[in-house]
Order: sequence, then C-alpha cells, then structure tokens
Amino acid sequence: MNIPFLDSWLKRLGGDQEDGTPTQAAPQRVDDPAYAATVAELLAECELLRVRAGEAGLALDDSPDSLAALDQLPPRWREDPEELPWLGNDAGLYLGTVIVRRVPGAHWRLRPGGHPVVELASGRTVNVVEAGLDWAVAGAPELSLVYAEAAEA
Repeated sequence: MNIPFLDSWLKRLGGDQEDGTPTQAAPQRVDDPAYAATVAELLAECELLRVRAGEAGLALDDSPDSLAALDQLPPRWREDPEELPWLGNDAGLYLGTVIVRRVPGAHWRLRPGGHPVVELASGRTVNVVEAGLDWAVAGAPELSLVYAEAAEA
C-alpha cells in the first residue's frame, strides 16, 4: 500500500527546497539508525486508529495487551466503507509498531514502492498492513495472534 505522507517525506529528504536550496542528504542505507527511527516514528502515528480506539474508551499504549483490547472492540468501522481501508492500514501499522517495540530484533523494512513490513530477527517478514486490513474487514487474523506468532518466531 502506498503511504502518501511517507512518500512526501522521503522526497523532501533527498530533494531541494522550494527556493532551490538543497535539503539535508537522504541516508544512503535504509538501516541507518536515524533514518530507521524517523520511519518508525512516522509509521507509529496511526492517527485514525488511535482516534477510533479513544472514542471507544481504549488508550493505545503500544503494548501487546492493547492489541488484544482492539480485537475485542465491536467493529463499527465496517459500517463506513470509505474509512475501512484507512483504519485497516492504521491497524497494520499499529501492529507493526507493537512488534518492533516489543519483539527483540524486529525492525521496519520498506519494500520497493515504500510498502512497510516488519522483519523479525529470524529473517521472517510479517506483512503487517495486510494483516491489519484483513482484521478490519473480516476480524481475522486477530492482531494479538499475529503479534504472538511474531514474538515466538
């Protein structure tokens, strides 16, 4: 899935400002710690999901327990077909954020085209956005189960 704000941010890193002066150079490697931290921060925003969870009385604290709590929410978002893919995308990014912050050795990888996935220490890749979209549409797989599988890998 294409993430417009990430595309804009990546272009700003390597291009010129509107007045023609150069911006700071883009990191040469995706695994550059400063680059990785900035990408992780952007992906962790998940604003729509955090708002909808807050409206349901759930504060998302980037913990595995919050994933289980999300799994228990009534899926009212399914009533809005325009919001559904955005919420699913956010759910996937939130799932990835929890995995990256809680599972040793897990980190974000950007596939060509800017598609974010989580790579585990074992080398296994978790397509968290796809899992989040499936969860939003069908309720399965549960986010907490995807996390548990990643934590065991």
